Amino acid sequence: MNITVKKVDDANAVVSGKIDNAQIEKNVDKLAKQAAKQVKVDGFRPGKVPVSVVKSIHGEKLQQDAEGEALREFIDAGLKEAEIAAADMIGQPGFKKYEKGENEIEVEIEISLRPTFEAEGYKEVMPKFEKPKADEKAIDEKIEEILTQQAPWVKIKRKRMVKEGDMTLIDFEGFLDGEAFAGGKAEKFNLKIGSGQFIPGFEDQIVGMKYEEERTIKVTFPENYQSADLAGKEAEFKVTLHEIQEQVPEELTDEMAQKLLGGEEGATVETLKERIRNQLEREEVSKLYHSELKPKIVEALVEKFDFALPRNIVEQEIDAKINQRAQEMSEEELNEYKENPEKIEALRDEVRADAEASVKATFIVDALARKEGVTVGDQEVSQALYYEAMMSGQDPQAIIKYYEERNLLPAIKMGMIEDKLFGKLLGLDD
Repeated sequence: MNITVKKVDDANAVVSGKIDNAQIEKNVDKLAKQAAKQVKVDGFRPGKVPVSVVKSIHGEKLQQDAEGEALREFIDAGLKEAEIAAADMIGQPGFKKYEKGENEIEVEIEISLRPTFEAEGYKEVMPKFEKPKADEKAIDEKIEEILTQQAPWVKIKRKRMVKEGDMTLIDFEGFLDGEAFAGGKAEKFNLKIGSGQFIPGFEDQIVGMKYEEERTIKVTFPENYQSADLAGKEAEFKVTLHEIQEQVPEELTDEMAQKLLGGEEGATVETLKERIRNQLEREEVSKLYHSELKPKIVEALVEKFDFALPRNIVEQEIDAKINQRAQEMSEEELNEYKENPEKIEALRDEVRADAEASVKATFIVDALARKEGVTVGDQEVSQALYYEAMMSGQDPQAIIKYYEERNLLPAIKMGMIEDKLFGKLLGLDD
């Protein structure tokens, strides 16, 4: 096996040479002998199938596997020749040449290597910021909101008009062109104003109604409404208001604070306020982090460190960005690109800088996380996805399966490592 290794830079190398066909045939014989012990062929006892029969039946597959094994040996020999650790090779090798001759295969493969750089001075580029503080008004409003949510619905003591947030008891009947339609009628129906339970415009027109008032409401069903007979059509609803209910929050006491804190023994109103303060400040810090701090950190780190990038990985990132763009294109736009290779190359050039910055940031985060001892376990990833599913009302197992099938879990984990690392460097966990 004749091999030459050319180190393009610290992150890329080209392995070229020739693989003798004799080596391929040797691999075919070895694989055929192994298969002969396992395959089942009519007329032969298990483990007694002649190698020649195995070759005649599975010749094409054996040839492919034999070439694949020879290529792996070729790459391993190239890494050894260049004194490159196998663990430093990343991504899939890119074939620049694979020409089969009468006696040999001429091969030229580009391999990507894990970039190396001195991970020093990164703390100096962390942006300065002041942690947001929750004011007393925001704390009181949050507590009022929680107390209201916990309060039962009660009939209003003093009759007044309906306002946003009220629970109403109504009768209604819907009409299209003066004719009542199926499913458009109900009596003594509980409707919370502002819940968005009914079609747009319905609840807004209930606001201002008085006890036992009858009102005709005009609305237009959405174009994507579930019933095709009603979608996009104007309708009238005759509505009668029977009752208004409201939630009257209880007085905030130490006992109520303990109840809101899950029965925490010894909790007081001040304990609750402190917990609410911490919660509000965490929310504000999270907003600040995602909107300002994180983008600034990524930009600063990418600018600070200069090192060669693995070309194969950059090209894969460009592919990903192109695919993302393609999902947003119309069929007409997609056809234009399919018929114009030059336009595709222009688009690749357009996204290249972003792709390089993204790849560079990933390697920087990986190196800094290892240096700072920041890790994220598979269990943490599953818990994060489970929480995301619960918050969006989706099936957690279905969400996890979705990410697994599309091989997206490594990207999710990397994102979590990034946030954990930046949080540590910013002192957000203090």
